[in-house]
Parts: sequence; structure tokens; C-alpha cells
Amino acid sequence: MRLSTLVVRAAAATAVLATAHTVVNTRLVRVPGEHPEPCSEPVSVLLPVRDEASRVAGAVRSLLAQRGVPDLEILVLDDGSTDGTADVAHAAAGGDRRVRVLTGAPLPEGWLGKPHACAQLAEAARGRILVFVDADVELAPHAVASAVELLSRQGLDAVSPFPRQAADDLATRLLQPLLQWSWLTFLPLRWAERSPRPSLTAANGQFFVLTAAMLRRCGGFEGVATAVLDDIALMRAVKAAGGRGVVADGSALATCRMYEGWDELRRGYEKSLWSATASPVKAGALAAALAWLYVVPAIAACTGSRAGLAGYAAAVAGRVLTAARTRGRAWPDALAHPVSVSTLILLLGRSWLARRRGQLVWKGRPLRGVR
Repeated sequence: MRLSTLVVRAAAATAVLATAHTVVNTRLVRVPGEHPEPCSEPVSVLLPVRDEASRVAGAVRSLLAQRGVPDLEILVLDDGSTDGTADVAHAAAGGDRRVRVLTGAPLPEGWLGKPHACAQLAEAARGRILVFVDADVELAPHAVASAVELLSRQGLDAVSPFPRQAADDLATRLLQPLLQWSWLTFLPLRWAERSPRPSLTAANGQFFVLTAAMLRRCGGFEGVATAVLDDIALMRAVKAAGGRGVVADGSALATCRMYEGWDELRRGYEKSLWSATASPVKAGALAAALAWLYVVPAIAACTGSRAGLAGYAAAVAGRVLTAARTRGRAWPDALAHPVSVSTLILLLGRSWLARRRGQLVWKGRPLRGVR
């Protein structure tokens, strides 16, 4: 048997196993309830914003519509915006006393913008439960109560309900579904929930809930001050402090329009993808593994390989299962999975190149001294 045939068969078999794991995870993933009991704890919803004038009004209005949280405060921190974000937030609040719009302090040396903004919000919050939300997220009316109920019912210290990712253009339809697909395919959810291992961690800062006590115990945002992926770094800190944290399916609770168009998506992924792989060697290994699993079988299928066709079909099935679980679009997008993975590999390479050249920038700020 030729080596190339062995390579394709091995890739196809592994892709089938990975999709079988997706089936398991879609059944095991934590899902917040749709009819939560009223929350008895004081809750602070914390919204860091920088140049989000076009988005912040929708986010604030969705926070004001929350039900089942009698003791709720909403803090919006304007982190040096130049587009009138604070004024839009004030107008969206409509004088509601639950909302306070704060002015962020200047960014100190040794901090990235978002961790610094979140640290200030946490310091100002009075709630025992802290709910961090991004400006590009809109919550369902039961979202906060459901997330808090999941936190308390499962005895968790942190939970990150992963929002449904709105994707309407070609670029976002290619890339955004890979976010949920990646952890539903490769992360052993129940093991990850109890394991302190950093590699078994997933989180999404778009919607992140934890107790104020755990935030203090794990070192707060000071410990992740230079982390580009501050959400994953914070969840790792929770685990290192002996806490239990988990990613959950939050597609019924929240919707996020993270990027629009190729240029915005490219800048966002290039800013952060390098940080997910720790080193160029690990990035190269990940790229090679993804290409072997999801690109090689598809190419082989085009030449008539049955094993390649099986591997490609397994990959498509994994995407369809993920879409069904997370309220995403399955068809025909799942058929382009090899193209999606190839594009991700390209962006991973560009991210490390930008890192090496010192060209990482986000929200008008150069990213220096990051990890």
C-alpha cells in the first residue's frame, strides 16, 4: 500500500473519531435553562467599550430588558473612545438608574486595553456575581438569570455561555462557525470542567460569568494584564486557583456579530491567533494536523479515494452537528469545511508573521509585551 494511501486512510479514520467525539459533546455540553428561577444574588453586568458607537445601544437595551434579576446593576466603561460611544450609551440607558456609564482611566504601562477596562469595572461593581459582556453581543431577556442559575446549580465558579455567532457575508460564514466547532470537536468537556490543565480550557469573553469571590481568589485581571486572549487566560486562572469553570452552549441566550467583512475579520484573527498556539513550532504542528485531518482527505476524495470521501463526509457531519447544537447555518456552508480550515491556517501564519514584525494592533493601540 502506498504511503499516500496510508496517510489518507489514517486522516479519514481520525476525522471520523473526531466527529464521534462531537456527537458525545453535543449531548454533554452544559445548556442554560430557558425558564430560570429569579436570581437572589446581586448581579453586576459589566460592559467594556471602546469606539463602539454603532453597537453599544443594542447591547445596553438588551441588558435593560433582563428578567429574573431583581438586584441588577449595569456598568458601562468607556475606554478612551473617540466616536461618542459614551453619549450613545447614556442615550440608550434612557435615564434608567440601574445603568452607570464610567470613564476609564488612561491605559498604564504593562496592560492591554480590555483587561484594564475589565479590572476597573470589577473594582466598581458591587455584585456578588459578575457578568462580562462585549458591546457586539445582544442578550435574550432571560440570559443573565439563566447563566447565573447554571453557575449556582452546577456548583461552578465560572461559566462562559458561548453566544450564537451571526455570520452573513462570505468571510464570516467561512470562519466564524469554526469557533464552536473547534471546542465541540476537540475538547473533552466533562474532563475539561474538572481538570486544571491549561490545555483543557475554552472560554469566550463575549459572555463570561463568574463570582466576585473567585475573581479575587484567582488574582483578578491583574494576572492576565498582557493576555491577548484574556478570556481563556482568566478561565485558566480560575482553574489554577482550584475553581471549576466551563464553556457552555449559550446560543439561546446571546447573539454576537463579531466581525463584518474580510478586512475586519482578518485584523481580528491576526491580532489573536498567534496567542492560541504559544510558539511558532506549535503553530506549525497545529496547522499540519488540521491540514492532514480536513484538507488532505478532501483533496484525495477529488481523485476518487473512498477513504478521502469518508474523511470529508465526517468533517461535514461534524460541522452540521455543531450548527444544529449552536443554532448556526449548516448548509451549504458545512460543505466548504476544507476551505474554512485552509483559510484558518493562512490566518494563523499571517498572525505569527505580524507578531514577529511587531505589527499587532487592535482598537488603535499597538500590542506590545503581549502573551
